[in-house]
Amino acid sequence: MTEIIRSQVGVNTYLAPSGSLAETHGLNLLQAEIEQCISAGETLLILDFSTVPTISSKVLELLLEWREQLLPKGGSITLVNTNSIISEVLKITGVGNFIPVINRSGKDTLRKPESSDNQKSRLGDMLIAEQLVAPEIIDKALQIQSATGKRMGMILLEKGWVSESDLLKTLSKQLDTPYIQLRPGLWDPAIANIIDRDTSQRLVVLPLFKIHNKLILASNDPQDLPALDEIKNRTNCTVTPVLAKKDDITRQHGEALDSDLDIAEYLGNLEEDFEVVDTQIPDDFAVIDELSSESPVVNLINAMIQRAIRDNASDIHIEPGRKKSRIRFRLDGILYEVMTPGAEMHPALVSRLKVMANLDIAERRLPQDGRIQVNTQGRVVDLRFSSLPGIFGEKIVLRVLDKNQNLLNIERLSMSEANQAAFIKLLKRTHGLILVTGPTGSGKTTTLYAAINYLNSIEKNIVTIEDPVEYQIDIVNQNQVKEAIGLTFPKVLKHVLRQDPDIVMVGEIREKETAEIAVQAALTGHLVLSTLHTNESTGVISRLLEMGIEPYLLSSSLIGVIAQRLIRTVCDECKTSYIASTEDIKRHHWQQHGQVRLSKGRGCPACYDSGYKGRIANHEILPVTSELQRLMINDPTQDDLYSYLKNSGIASLYQDGLDRVLEGVTTLEEISRVMAYEEI
Repeated sequence: MTEIIRSQVGVNTYLAPSGSLAETHGLNLLQAEIEQCISAGETLLILDFSTVPTISSKVLELLLEWREQLLPKGGSITLVNTNSIISEVLKITGVGNFIPVINRSGKDTLRKPESSDNQKSRLGDMLIAEQLVAPEIIDKALQIQSATGKRMGMILLEKGWVSESDLLKTLSKQLDTPYIQLRPGLWDPAIANIIDRDTSQRLVVLPLFKIHNKLILASNDPQDLPALDEIKNRTNCTVTPVLAKKDDITRQHGEALDSDLDIAEYLGNLEEDFEVVDTQIPDDFAVIDELSSESPVVNLINAMIQRAIRDNASDIHIEPGRKKSRIRFRLDGILYEVMTPGAEMHPALVSRLKVMANLDIAERRLPQDGRIQVNTQGRVVDLRFSSLPGIFGEKIVLRVLDKNQNLLNIERLSMSEANQAAFIKLLKRTHGLILVTGPTGSGKTTTLYAAINYLNSIEKNIVTIEDPVEYQIDIVNQNQVKEAIGLTFPKVLKHVLRQDPDIVMVGEIREKETAEIAVQAALTGHLVLSTLHTNESTGVISRLLEMGIEPYLLSSSLIGVIAQRLIRTVCDECKTSYIASTEDIKRHHWQQHGQVRLSKGRGCPACYDSGYKGRIANHEILPVTSELQRLMINDPTQDDLYSYLKNSGIASLYQDGLDRVLEGVTTLEEISRVMAYEEI
């Protein structure tokens, strides 16, 4: 429920809405609070929008009305902590020219600068000045313009001499009109329907916001005066166009104009190369395009899955609520809300997914697990289905398992040169135990598969024990654990050792029995690879000793530990650089580098406004030396192991992360978020 936190900071009254202002209840609460402030003589108001995701036309109108009420009283209203979506809305609507928007440095981020004389320049001259086209291209375009009477921009687009985005950005400067990358949040659903669907699609426009009698309109041709006049006559509003790409406008049409589903961003992106594979009859394919016309739910599910795969999401969360469902994608380890269907749609979404996973749609009281397989973008992708009953219905999580074999390459593990050399040196050993450690979701399994791919050879018998088998590798003998019938890790491992293996991969060491068999296998001439859940490399030794593994056996079998984390990388689309502060340089001992330039992302549509896109792993590789063997025999404490690691000169996880920061790959904030500890 929306709440308004009200406090007094000096002469300023600070108001912080803690929920959405899109609903009438939340907006009424804020309106009542501000009216109380004005009545009490509190006229210097600061609104903190840090937890407000989007704003509507009504909010924009009220901001201007409150400003008009406060000005005669010597007061003001200021916004702080607006996200990138709201900041862009304030800019394109012009409200930011009247309402100050203060960033953390104390500067007004949206106040419009003095206009330049760009509008006096010709479009062709501006394109040449920006080095977007050659002068001879403009000469050819002028000849065509003289013969046909078409506008310069239209000619350049039709001939493919300039991209639409470059043309619109240049037009934006020439006409002093904002250019936006249109996406949800940059239009008000209540206003999008002010023009009927047919007219909007015919004119390729989308109403964004309406502030009193002013309509903000997305258009890819702001000089199309007949179209603007038609919209003015239909709405009785003054029309203010903003520039947007034609494809972006078309893609948003469905979601903005289809009030029943509110899903057009996904339906508009549905591609033809997408098939659901019937897991019961592997050779039978159900083509989504044939089903999509039969049910909006089917179309929604298929488009949602395809969007998740295209965006490289690792998980899809479909969560029921009291009034609406919520669909979130986990991208680079962080959950992002991408869609909110109505609560009445949720049972149908769940049933459709259960049908795809060949599960019982009538069973709603117990959790269920299943598997969905799809073909898209030229590859097969598995979706691991999991349902969990809750108070508002069943929550569904789909784990996306992309069977892209290119991922299973040791060169693609993003290891530093030193770490990669150390890892390969361990893999070239003929026997011993190699463990990969880290929390859930840190890429341990991918590292194991890359190691198996590196070792794979017709001359070797490689056997794996997994739960479940996520990637299928040629020549390798892969076995899946089945706890329900008693086929556990220890039982399979005992039988595997009778199959004359050279290399054994155990998906995870969970209990003492598996650990004991893995150690014995390593001691009897096998190379054993497995994973263990600990926070750092030295924690593996402590964990195995706590499990009851004899110190002398562990010291003889363990040959190396790889600890790792996944860290988000700076988005290339919005990457920018800055000079590191003196405090950061001193804290991280970067004095020898002189002036340090670091990178960060500003936030853009490509990265969901996060500033990050993609992830890489950073590593800490601990080879077992004779000194560490002697230490293990004496049953060391964790402090003893920390001391050994610090004195050994091995680059810790934290130090490896700082190296990536210096390279401009990630940020200090991301390293601090992923690792809850400093360099030891």
